[in-house]
Amino acid sequence: MRGKPFLIGLSTGVIGGIAAILLTTPQSGQQIRSNIVSNAKKTKTTLKEMKVHSQSLKESFSTLKYEAKNNIPKIINDLKYSITNFRDEIEPETLKLKEEIAGLQKTITEIENNLSEINNKKKNE
Repeated sequence: MRGKPFLIGLSTGVIGGIAAILLTTPQSGQQIRSNIVSNAKKTKTTLKEMKVHSQSLKESFSTLKYEAKNNIPKIINDLKYSITNFRDEIEPETLKLKEEIAGLQKTITEIENNLSEINNKKKNE
């Protein structure tokens, strides 16, 4: 009920403003009536436009909510599936690379041992 006091205050302010304008205006009665009718029509048109825009905004939010509710879980599931497939696809390659690295380390160790034997033989000679 917070809106009710606001609307009461707004209505009172508008009525008071209109009364003050009518009592202090230098225009004739005909001109004032003409301005009031013109402004009322403009206000009515503006309110109708605001109503259309607010309805459009409401529909956009509903669409966004629907899309988010239905598509985001699907996207997340697709992403999980893609990641799982990627892991499955690279796992054999990963194992091959690990084996190759182990082989390279073994070869390096053998080369180091051979170099150390050669150095020892040179020292002994």
